[in-house]
Amino acid sequence: MVLKKVLTWLKLPEASKMNLDDSENIYVIREIIRRKPFLQKTYKYFYLELLDKSKTAPANGYVIELGSGASFIKRFASYIVTSDVIPYSGVDKVFSALDIPFKDDSVSAFLMIDVLHHVKDSRQFFKEMQRCLKVGGKIVMIEPANTFWSKLIYTKFHHEPFEPNGGWGFEEGGPLTGANMAIPWIVFRRDAQVFKREFSQLRICSIRIHTPLRYLLSGGLSLRQLLPSWSYVVVQFIELVLSPLNQYLGMFMTIELEKV
Repeated sequence: MVLKKVLTWLKLPEASKMNLDDSENIYVIREIIRRKPFLQKTYKYFYLELLDKSKTAPANGYVIELGSGASFIKRFASYIVTSDVIPYSGVDKVFSALDIPFKDDSVSAFLMIDVLHHVKDSRQFFKEMQRCLKVGGKIVMIEPANTFWSKLIYTKFHHEPFEPNGGWGFEEGGPLTGANMAIPWIVFRRDAQVFKREFSQLRICSIRIHTPLRYLLSGGLSLRQLLPSWSYVVVQFIELVLSPLNQYLGMFMTIELEKV
């Protein structure tokens, strides 16, 4: 009862009214991010990791961010082509990730944060990216992890489903409200051998589990920031100390693939 009251108090009033499948809500989301320095710094950390892991991709193709929404990745790499399935002001391209409007062998890298677990057909998703990528091209994504800590948070305190026994997709829900947060773990951990067999051109370069505290303490897009902004560096240091335990505590994982 007490926890429920605390969570109700922490809930951002504007977040409780949002329908994520409504394109008008992008302005609300952008304003939430603008007001929360802790969240901005967390996203910056994510963006810089995506860019770092994609820097070895071929230099003469498109670099596409999928599911951009309120992204500000262009502050750090102006050449990025932003995209989403819903039309938003400031997003370069609008298309479904299941039907990507780029030619074969034309893309150097696909970058994304929290996109795969919203895709209703992961197999078609990877087929399309595999088709578009140049040899040596990268897919780099940051997605929910499945650890002791993350599973507790995602199943008890998050509005999106987290179903590790599910398949590679789902049927219900809209473009952004439909989800299974466990899909990245399902594809790259539980069914890793299936992925390697079905997508032999997409080599798994690395999977890194990380960030047990930062996003949670930022309040994300739905809760108030839980700590003062100056404490970000303190939390960053605590995460560094805890990093040997990330396989148990990490809330996110960075997955790096390369077309061979």
